[in-house]
Amino acid sequence: MTAAAGTADAQPARALSGDRLRALAPIVVVAILLVAAFVWMGPAQFVNALTLGAIYALIAIGYTMVYGIIELINFAHGEVFMVGTFVALSLLTTLGINAAITDPLLLIVVLALLFAFTMTVLGLVGVLIERTAYRPLRQAPRLAPLITAIGVSFILQNLVIGLPPYFGFGPFNTNFPQIFPTDALIQVGGTSIPVLSLFIIVVALSLMIALQVFVGRTRIGRAMRSTAADRDAASLMGVNINRTIAITFFIGSALAGAAGVTYGLQFGNTRYDVGFQAGLKAFTAAVLGGIGNTIGAALGGFIIGFIEVGAAVAGYNSWGSAIVFGVLVIVLVFRPSGLLGQQIGERA
Repeated sequence: MTAAAGTADAQPARALSGDRLRALAPIVVVAILLVAAFVWMGPAQFVNALTLGAIYALIAIGYTMVYGIIELINFAHGEVFMVGTFVALSLLTTLGINAAITDPLLLIVVLALLFAFTMTVLGLVGVLIERTAYRPLRQAPRLAPLITAIGVSFILQNLVIGLPPYFGFGPFNTNFPQIFPTDALIQVGGTSIPVLSLFIIVVALSLMIALQVFVGRTRIGRAMRSTAADRDAASLMGVNINRTIAITFFIGSALAGAAGVTYGLQFGNTRYDVGFQAGLKAFTAAVLGGIGNTIGAALGGFIIGFIEVGAAVAGYNSWGSAIVFGVLVIVLVFRPSGLLGQQIGERA
């Protein structure tokens, strides 16, 4: 083999090596930032940031899935999350559980039932909302479903408030049963880390990984991706568009239900308007990470969690939301499509 041929073979190898380096660069940057945050915040606040970010990420994924499929900003999604907290609360109340569960086996059973029931109910609520409020307006101007989404959010709030004392929870803070023992702690470098926080992080990451596997390796997942890429072409290829969109709403709302359970367990209370702030920040996370990109939405949720907790650690707790939106503006100035988003043309 001649020297020229050897040089030609070496060029693809160098190109491949460069591609690998570019792919590893974001991972290395994230790892460095996480280490720096851990050293600055300390173990306790670092775990708090991960826990809060996990809740935001679960809600944000629902926003980005719906937008990716039908290009609708579902402003009612925050209220779906809020309803999830009350569905979980109602189940625990019905079961007569209002205190910590010390039996590990019973705790596991109750948690599995709590997540399964809440996610199923909220998934069905999402399908009902899509079928009654959004599907009839699918061909309408974009402003119509947007206004409808805002109207649905008010409807969900008022359904939860109800007409006390006859039914409903009223416009008050409602205590959420703390079924995790308060003394369940893990010592890390002299710092006590609640097992509950670690549980929430593991559950959230497990759901996100399961979603990625589902979307990437199942037939329904392929239908969702093809519908997001080109709805008309997917329909011509035999994809049932209505069913695919309904499944997307089911999954996104179910994840919001899981976020509702984790929120109640973490903070110990809920209220009819908790969905507004959480939904707004989750939507910000979806835009920050790249609207339509589930991994980007999850990343955005964790970034917002670290920003808010970091602001509190630095003594600027009241400025947390302002810093979050300031970071969003800066990112969008340089990357209008978000951190992991891609610029795409308007659909025909």
